[in-house]
Amino acid sequence: MNLLESLNVALRALAANKLRSGLTMLGMIIGVAAVITLMSVGIGAQATITSQIESMGSNLLFITPGSTQQAGVRSSQGTAPSLTLEDAQAIADPFNVPEVAMVAPEINSFGQVVAGPQNVNTRILGVTPQYQDVRNFHVAAGDFISQQNVDARSLVAVLGSNVAYELFGGEDPIGKDIKINRIQFRVIGVLEPKGAQAMGNQDDVVVVPITTVQQRLFQQRSTRGGNSVNQISVQVASKDQMDAAILHIGDLLRQRHKVAQDDFTILSQADLQQTLTQVTGIMTLLLGSIAGISLLVGGIGIMNIMLVSVTERTREIGIRKAVGAKRRNILLQFLIESVVVGVAGGGIGLVIGILLSSVVSMVDLGGQHLQTAVSGESVVLAVGVSAAIGIFFGLYPAARASALNPIDALRYE
Repeated sequence: MNLLESLNVALRALAANKLRSGLTMLGMIIGVAAVITLMSVGIGAQATITSQIESMGSNLLFITPGSTQQAGVRSSQGTAPSLTLEDAQAIADPFNVPEVAMVAPEINSFGQVVAGPQNVNTRILGVTPQYQDVRNFHVAAGDFISQQNVDARSLVAVLGSNVAYELFGGEDPIGKDIKINRIQFRVIGVLEPKGAQAMGNQDDVVVVPITTVQQRLFQQRSTRGGNSVNQISVQVASKDQMDAAILHIGDLLRQRHKVAQDDFTILSQADLQQTLTQVTGIMTLLLGSIAGISLLVGGIGIMNIMLVSVTERTREIGIRKAVGAKRRNILLQFLIESVVVGVAGGGIGLVIGILLSSVVSMVDLGGQHLQTAVSGESVVLAVGVSAAIGIFFGLYPAARASALNPIDALRYE
């Protein structure tokens, strides 16, 4: 009996017990569908994070303060007031760091913003004019913070799109007054929508001049008496100069801070992307492993039903052996039936998984949609694992069938 004939016999045997074959496939269908759906969520999360990091700008370095230590207990990174506005100005000097194109220091805090009867608690960013180009924060209407606003410590603000809508609804907020921590500001612009990102919702923000934040809202001095900032974003002239820029900035800050051990951290876009990709990769692996348990259950179901089939078809096996069928023919016959069940279940599960991943991407999560992506690797993996499970869990029943003594098989009632 050749392979095609064996496949035909296998299909007829499965069709003779449609309900039982369908229930056996159900474990594989659920397992493959779950693997495809959950892995598409993880892969989609990786793609989303990559696009979000790229949307921040190009060739960026992020400089953050180090950690504080009190009574021998070290706090988390970024808690020490070790970076200053003066540090940012020194980095921007081409004589100190020739690889730098632009520098954007920022102060990041939270405050209560009020406009008439409406109020929101949102993120307050103190920035310089370079911030809009370095971090791709451009206005959809009005003006961004200017150097004149920074020099004059002006009480002006640019609203994120969410904040503008929550405070003013559909009205134009430009030219109107708001209060931040009870201090009155005039709205001069509204930012373009950027959406939620791994680092938070970029539309829930109010941008004001960095000097205004330092003098009027959140006064904080560094350990050396300078004007403290929470982060300095640096745009390097070209990607090839990133390593040189990191080296020169590190030397400059150590010299300015007069420290032997760094009280700051320099992180590149590539480092940030690699870290977040590793996290989402682990999450994808975890989700796939959890879903893979159902594949194992499906495999056990295939083995169980094939053992039942061997028992029911004992006389058939005896007759086939009596007319000349060899052990390998019987082994191949039952193995093909097992693989057909696994691959058919896997194929149906694959289609259902792709449909489910599309449904998941349409679910509204507070105004945001979870991006999903079905990769070719996950498709090949799902189908390959289905066939492998069919072979693995069908091997024992097939071997048992092929080992039956033809005389005993013919006597079986």
